[in-house]
Amino acid sequence: MRSSEEAAYVEFVDASRATLHGYAWLLTADAHAAEDLLQETYVRLYVRWRRVRSGRPLAYARRTMSNLHTDRWRKGRRERITDEVPETAYRDGPATTDLVRALQQLSPRQRECVVLRHYLDQSEKDTAAALGVSVGSVKSYTSAGLAALRPLLREERHV
Repeated sequence: MRSSEEAAYVEFVDASRATLHGYAWLLTADAHAAEDLLQETYVRLYVRWRRVRSGRPLAYARRTMSNLHTDRWRKGRRERITDEVPETAYRDGPATTDLVRALQQLSPRQRECVVLRHYLDQSEKDTAAALGVSVGSVKSYTSAGLAALRPLLREERHV
């Protein structure tokens, strides 16, 4: 890669890191898994930077991240319940923690749609493009996801 292309890539990474890391964290609900997902997304983006640079690199990165996340849950790499309490490296406020716990109860596709539409303020069309599904599917997944979240978040407030 030429130095000008590499500089543009580094500039993009610096500008998009917070947004993409937040998206990854909401998808995974785990700080370490989010960082891994973000790094893998940036690696794939780097390999294709010449083609992606002139288009919409942030949209490409979000779609790559969604696809990687989908691949992970399809392969069955799920968290296993143990008797030991893990050390937690990430702390956030109770409202965010409650939201992330509630998001984890949704199906992966519903979670992706809700996060893209309502956390990252993407349009239905952009969300559909990022996930490689139809606009109707985005509407359906988002509606079902929000309907499932409502009682979960009400339940959390009353506990």
